[in-house]
Amino acid sequence: MAKRIATEYVSAKFQLSSSELQAFMQFMEEQQLRLQVLILENGSQSLVLEDVAGHEKIKMTFERHIDQYVCEMSCTIVQLKLTNAMRKAVSVFRGNAIVNRIYSQYTMQYHYKQGTVHLIVEVTDKGKRVVFEKKNTALKLQRVFESRQVEREIKLVQLEIDSLLDERNANVSAAEIAQIDEKLKELTFKLFKLEAN
Repeated sequence: MAKRIATEYVSAKFQLSSSELQAFMQFMEEQQLRLQVLILENGSQSLVLEDVAGHEKIKMTFERHIDQYVCEMSCTIVQLKLTNAMRKAVSVFRGNAIVNRIYSQYTMQYHYKQGTVHLIVEVTDKGKRVVFEKKNTALKLQRVFESRQVEREIKLVQLEIDSLLDERNANVSAAEIAQIDEKLKELTFKLFKLEAN
């Protein structure tokens, strides 16, 4: 298996409430990282996360916006402990991020939305290849259901048109033919609208 050289957070964004920010700090301490907290103007907070054994640190500034703390950052991490802590934090605290996991021959690019991986792309000298893409299955099923519902409605309209044509072809009066033709005109228009969908 290839050895990871570094993990690059091209962009990462956390949006946390005050209690979630406290939980975030607690979480980082549980990952056995040294945590320094600096309180800035208007209540914003700057966190320095340090992997003491690996001699690596990153800085995260959470700017206060009314009742939320927002951190937008980018960084490159080499040490495994800090890398794993950030990966877990993106997931647990529903972060949005584009993360490059860099190996000697290729890079794996992960796209996170609300803490979930939505896309993984392998990037090599030869180009890009999608390895994983999260599908919105519920939305697809809804579209299939709606299309089948339209198909059923088209079938019912066609059956009604066939029945009216049979009735028209039977020996009926001119007044009845006029009524049938009016109904056929309405159903033809309805059928045209349904097929356009």
